[in-house]
Amino acid sequence: MSSSGIRRGDPPLAEADAEELLRCICFKTGPPRTVGVELEWLVHELRDPRQPVRPPRLATALDSVRALSLESSLTFEPGGQLELSSRPAGSLMECLDSLSGDLRAVRSALAPLGLGLSGYGVDPWHSPRGRLLREPRYDAMEAALDRSGPAGRAMMCDSASVQICLDAGLEEPGPLGYHRRWQLAHLLGAVLVAAFANSPLHGGRRTGWRSTRQALWADLDPLRTLAPPPDGEPRAEYAAHVLDTPVMCVRAEEGPWDVPEGMTFRDWLRSGGPRPADADDLRYHMTTLFPPVRPRGHLELRMVDAQPGADGWMVPVAVTTAAFDDPEAAETVYRAVKPLAERAGDAPAPRNPLWLAAARDGLADPELHATALAVFAAAIDALPRIGASEEVRRAVAAFHERYVVPGSCPADELEVPAS
Repeated sequence: MSSSGIRRGDPPLAEADAEELLRCICFKTGPPRTVGVELEWLVHELRDPRQPVRPPRLATALDSVRALSLESSLTFEPGGQLELSSRPAGSLMECLDSLSGDLRAVRSALAPLGLGLSGYGVDPWHSPRGRLLREPRYDAMEAALDRSGPAGRAMMCDSASVQICLDAGLEEPGPLGYHRRWQLAHLLGAVLVAAFANSPLHGGRRTGWRSTRQALWADLDPLRTLAPPPDGEPRAEYAAHVLDTPVMCVRAEEGPWDVPEGMTFRDWLRSGGPRPADADDLRYHMTTLFPPVRPRGHLELRMVDAQPGADGWMVPVAVTTAAFDDPEAAETVYRAVKPLAERAGDAPAPRNPLWLAAARDGLADPELHATALAVFAAAIDALPRIGASEEVRRAVAAFHERYVVPGSCPADELEVPAS
């Protein structure tokens, strides 16, 4: 591997080999056993979160956090958002306990510096935050996404999420089969958007969306943020989607990376230019696709806004894990969300009518509200069976009573910040 992180020595990749590689690495099947979570947070001033954290001050704080001994992987997003990514855990509680400990350590390191972590889907006070990370990847990403408008910069610098990672599932059909779980993710995903919407404000103003973050993803790029067609075999559909999405960048060992316009990965394989593509290029290209559900061997559910409170993030993780990994709940939830497919239609998420309604209206939408009630009931019933602690069960029940029962979401409680 070169100093720029580019692996050298792989032979040029043929189109048929690329398709086969994608089929092998995107869906790795087996009994659902592991849970993972990626948490993104906005870093704010404790005394007045409306005041932007100045770059030198943020850099000092991030250095303090980097010095911690954490179980999770620590990274930073282009606008300075802090991200903790858990290791694959053998159970829901192992995952939650590990991340909770790391979050306590991070908050303890930031507090003496006068800084804290905010759980919002987008920054409610500032728009846009300036990009702090100056790396070839983010330079190229900004240049590519700017072609579609300002949503790309807002996504890079102003957004934060709870991303839930679950095993793809069994090869065989049934409630825990990977084909069923893939369908479930794209229908349940809209319900998760609606129930956990937490970004109605951006730059101090109401946007008209309960999940502005999801609206940004829908507006980001013609193809890069879309799911593949909803029908069809998942491996084949996603492999074709990857190859037919434009290349964001062609990495270089020195200097800026090339940002081609309109060249799909399939085009690159067939043309051989600007240099032959290899397997490492394909793997990298996959990281520049941002569908609402990204298959990376496991399923990465990317649609949930960052949540309020120190432990609010646990609720979507617990509900989603119960809905996917408990066989009884998985069957019940699938039956509850299946009728939503008619409303979604043939258009892919997140731009179909179902997902747009979820982002705009949250659980004020009657159909999504009724479905969320069924989903939460099944999840609450399943939580003891998957080993959820009493504390987690109480948190889910409290969220259910506060938001789901009346048809609300965290976004409905956010007020326009005082000037």
